Amino acid sequence: MSELAEIGVYVHWPYCARICPYCDFNVVRDRRRGAAQVALFRAILADLESQAERLGPRRLVSIFFGGGTPSLMDPDWAGEVIAAARDLFAPAPDLEVTLEANPTDAEAGRFAAFVNAGANRLSLGVQSLDDAALAFLGRNHDAAAARRAAEVARRAFPRLSIDLIYALPGQSPEAWRAALTAALELGPEHVSAYQLTLEPGTAFDRAVQRGLWAPPEEDTAGALYETTEAVLGAAGFDAYEVSNHAKGAAARSRHNLIYWRGGDYLGVGPGAHGRITTPDGVRWSTLTPLRIADYIARVDTAGCGVAERIRLTPSEAALERLLMGLRTDEGVALGELAALRLDPATIRQLRDGGLVEGDGRLIATRQGRAVLDRITLELAQSAASG
Repeated sequence: MSELAEIGVYVHWPYCARICPYCDFNVVRDRRRGAAQVALFRAILADLESQAERLGPRRLVSIFFGGGTPSLMDPDWAGEVIAAARDLFAPAPDLEVTLEANPTDAEAGRFAAFVNAGANRLSLGVQSLDDAALAFLGRNHDAAAARRAAEVARRAFPRLSIDLIYALPGQSPEAWRAALTAALELGPEHVSAYQLTLEPGTAFDRAVQRGLWAPPEEDTAGALYETTEAVLGAAGFDAYEVSNHAKGAAARSRHNLIYWRGGDYLGVGPGAHGRITTPDGVRWSTLTPLRIADYIARVDTAGCGVAERIRLTPSEAALERLLMGLRTDEGVALGELAALRLDPATIRQLRDGGLVEGDGRLIATRQGRAVLDRITLELAQSAASG
């Protein structure tokens, strides 16, 4: 019998206690409307079952509860989703089940219940340990709450990851170094350090358009990125992806590696994306309706939440593989990019410039990671004209 192909499951819970000004995810305010949330939970279960039946046998390697703030979800509901996924697929012995959470006292009080429900990894949205920075970011916790939550999480969860945001207005490399050092005292095995970006339509984007504040200059942002690499590297963290750092291979996010390696995953919940490769080698992109009511209605009427199912051309699938794979320290095999017909001269120029390396692969060097957008643009353009 051939080995089952791997699959991950992404569960989108869109409710948030507060909408952060930098967020462009599919989220809504948590109004505590019990009946609506019960209906969404039931729709997620039904959608998961329907998509799994259409897919067939797979080896389940990860479940990721994202959002939104899935730690606002009833832990028993999370347990039912986890149990259903384990029943529908063949669970790997080391199945990773990640829950995203904010470090509020209320959410930390529910951590043990989520572990009992089957979660074994927590992704904690610390973002900063500076109260002024947290206020600027619109967070509903302070630094003291973040420290308390991390302590509870370390006791409850086998694995702990923390999220941090840098490149705030006026932030210096020295201040960021101190912030990283303080964050490491929380004891995570994994750190996701994201540069603050201005997503169109967000409150931060509108504020900058009005001249209320400005992001750091490019040189400063580059220095902050280098500081991230230096501080976390000295602490024993591998920069296995542009924004993600882990203490060894076992601490890496298995679910995110599915994305970066071009693996397959189902997306359930409103606005959830999925990527599926069928036995004939065709790559499919799936998307569920964004609005909660539309998603529930879609599941009720069609039996499945997928509203869009798009067949990717070989070149579209290869381009996505390039964009995602080049973000990691393992890069991407040139053979997986054959459909792009990349210009050899462009690759040679990037190699000569010290921006990419690898034998039979494209791997961004440390220098190349700092200008990854430029590299991917040049490669994509070479594919269009090659």
